[in-house]
Amino acid sequence: MNMDERIKKINELYHKSQAEGLTPEEKALQKKLRDEYIASVKGNLKAQLDNINIQEEDGSITNLGEKYGSKKR
Repeated sequence: MNMDERIKKINELYHKSQAEGLTPEEKALQKKLRDEYIASVKGNLKAQLDNINIQEEDGSITNLGEKYGSKKR
């Protein structure tokens, strides 16, 4: 299942949950798909940050992936 299909399924499950509710199996699938989607978005953002370097005023180079990508909340 590609990401577009996963997003479509997440939306279908959301609308079904609002209309009639979900079975426990559907709730588990919804959680799994959402977790995969969130991990994908975070991974893509980290990859983008890894490719951005900023030259600071003092001449040093800061990689945004190293600066922001490894923070834990």
